[in-house]
Amino acid sequence: MAGSLVLIDKQPGWTSHDVVAKLRGIMGTRKIGHAGTLDPMATGLLVLGVDSGTKLLQFISGSDKRYSATIRLGQATHTDDAEGEIVFSADASHLGEADIQSQIALLRGDISQVPSSVSAIKVDGKRSYDLVRQGHEVELKSRPVTIFDFHLTSNIRHDSGLIEFDVEVHCSSGTYIRALARDIGVALGVGGHLRALRRTQIGNFDVKDASVLDGDIHPLSLVDAAREVFPLIELNANQARDVVHGKRISAGSSGTFAGLWQGDLLAILEPAGSQHKSMVVFPEVFSA
Repeated sequence: MAGSLVLIDKQPGWTSHDVVAKLRGIMGTRKIGHAGTLDPMATGLLVLGVDSGTKLLQFISGSDKRYSATIRLGQATHTDDAEGEIVFSADASHLGEADIQSQIALLRGDISQVPSSVSAIKVDGKRSYDLVRQGHEVELKSRPVTIFDFHLTSNIRHDSGLIEFDVEVHCSSGTYIRALARDIGVALGVGGHLRALRRTQIGNFDVKDASVLDGDIHPLSLVDAAREVFPLIELNANQARDVVHGKRISAGSSGTFAGLWQGDLLAILEPAGSQHKSMVVFPEVFSA
């Protein structure tokens, strides 16, 4: 099968591994990877590479991401989300929109964030979430992330000492939305966790264009996928031949771009002095 990207709108309860396994059966290939996981509780966009499409994932996984989420204040859980056990409770009924807005404002921009302990970060060679499930206490180091936008999208809902509200977040790769919910709760002294999470965008890829696993799958060609990440430049025969043979080319362009051969994606090329060199190549499309 020719390489492609597949956008999947993951449903709740599925792990990202479940999605990969299901898609392997649908697409008839073992070679499938993803550009970032989602927790089982979460829904929304997964970008998956099929066959040679996996070569493009490295250029997508670090892209900015957008989420919609629901945050509850008044309860903290050991996973910082609704799947965890409640470890702290406090009356949050005195809090209003102004309190929430002030904390959201403090979390915009370049911040230092301690990831949730129930994350895929490795500690001494083991996933943090595996260590937590085994009963170990895990303390992860803070890391810099960027919150480009973080704002309320609903009224504040009060219920028996708890409050909930909906938000949208545009953030750099590596940001944990669960940690944002946790940190708002800590700052206000009442505890907080994530009740719902939906990823709506990864870079220029949007969940509105995604397929669901129990419906028709609509793969993106490599050219259409690359178009969402890089400028496209058609290469001539000499340039294409040199790229396939691992040589540098003079492209008359600046920056990283996707090089095409007769309309098909041949390579992703990056600057190398006054020339360009290939980062990945799809040699199967070249014939001359």
